[in-house]
Amino acid sequence: MDRPANVGRCVDMTDGQAAGGGGARSAEVALDSSVPPRPGEPGEPAGGPRRSRMRRGRPAGRGPVTAVAFGPGRVNLVGEHTDYNDGLCLPFAIELGVTVRARPSLDGLMRMHAVDIGSHDVFPAVAPPRVEGWRSFARGVVALLTEAGYSIRPARLTITGTLPRGAGLSSSAALEVALALALLAHSGHGEPDRRQLAGLLSRVENEWVGARTGLLDQTASLFGRPGHALCLDVRALGAIPAPGQAPGGVPAPGPLPAPPASAARASGADGGRATPGAEPAATGIEPVRLDLGRWRLVTVDSGVRHAIAASGYNTRRAECARACELLGIGSLRDADQDAPGRLPEPLGRRVRHVLAENERVRLAVAALRAGDLPELGRVLDASHASLRDLYEVSVPEVEATAARLRALGAAGARMVGGGFGGSVLALFPPGRRLPAEAMRVAPGGPGRLLPR
Repeated sequence: MDRPANVGRCVDMTDGQAAGGGGARSAEVALDSSVPPRPGEPGEPAGGPRRSRMRRGRPAGRGPVTAVAFGPGRVNLVGEHTDYNDGLCLPFAIELGVTVRARPSLDGLMRMHAVDIGSHDVFPAVAPPRVEGWRSFARGVVALLTEAGYSIRPARLTITGTLPRGAGLSSSAALEVALALALLAHSGHGEPDRRQLAGLLSRVENEWVGARTGLLDQTASLFGRPGHALCLDVRALGAIPAPGQAPGGVPAPGPLPAPPASAARASGADGGRATPGAEPAATGIEPVRLDLGRWRLVTVDSGVRHAIAASGYNTRRAECARACELLGIGSLRDADQDAPGRLPEPLGRRVRHVLAENERVRLAVAALRAGDLPELGRVLDASHASLRDLYEVSVPEVEATAARLRALGAAGARMVGGGFGGSVLALFPPGRRLPAEAMRVAPGGPGRLLPR
């Protein structure tokens, strides 16, 4: 059935058309690590960083640079643990991220040098063996790009980062995006379709790193838009070619079906009603103007580093899958308002969070369109309470950080990322003093190639 022109959209057309590809035209996730761990952490050999196997006189930093790529981190305003449930999210890319420089490798090997900690990895460009820890990211990117039909030339990769590790700002997706864009350019390939590239990089998380994440982080990093958040409909984003097909190697998908009526009707624990015009466009990506005026968004580290592959993240995803089995539905996007009452606990609580969190994305979009920043703060608080009480992914240090930020005058505060540690996002009105350790965040551009 046809819908009115602006029903099913996050924003009016005056906010711009759906975000396009970034780069020259414009992967809480896993270990959330833009650079390798310190000595003694997972993935680092005992006794300190591994020495480079570079031939004497040919260190990693020499030779002509063939490509430089930047992958930004992201902040998710609201919409947590909804991406792998075909739901709605509201992230934005930030200006901090990961940079990868590529140079030719003449011996057929891929050589990585993480400058920030002086750690290295060496592996064959063809059929890289699997490993655990931070080294799995580059190996997975090379393997899946090759599987998708892109021949990857051996390279020396130098990695630097400005994102704090394990802070819930998706440094892992930033690393994946920078690696993919640098390797594709180094190997002589053109810009791929970015929706499909996001799906491929999500598979790196799932199949190589061991974190069963969704499409949120890679999409935010690839489609960031200055001054805007991105309202994502992950169900629409999931309409990409089957794994193994080359991004850009098939025609773009046609118009996508509207979300089911049950999703539009779903209301959460906060009792909100669905907001008309608060669904993403058919592309699954719609920019929403993030105009804060004199208000400020900041993140504050809780002091607890999280590692999604080693946390309860995968358990939560398994619980959602079990809930779908018991309800006889394909994803929680199809669950109705009464579904939680038909499930045993804790599955009922998990579903209540997902339904309510989808609705909070709609409410946040409506608040931004109306310039109602106090309401946006209330949405952040409600999201945090749901993540704590229904999804049960908080820890005492995160709770103490959120409480301290509210005591300092934040209009709202919530954990960001997959939970179990990381940072707290807070919205401060004008006139309130920020804590000394607060890091201001604002929407930045997408992952992109940089001048060599």
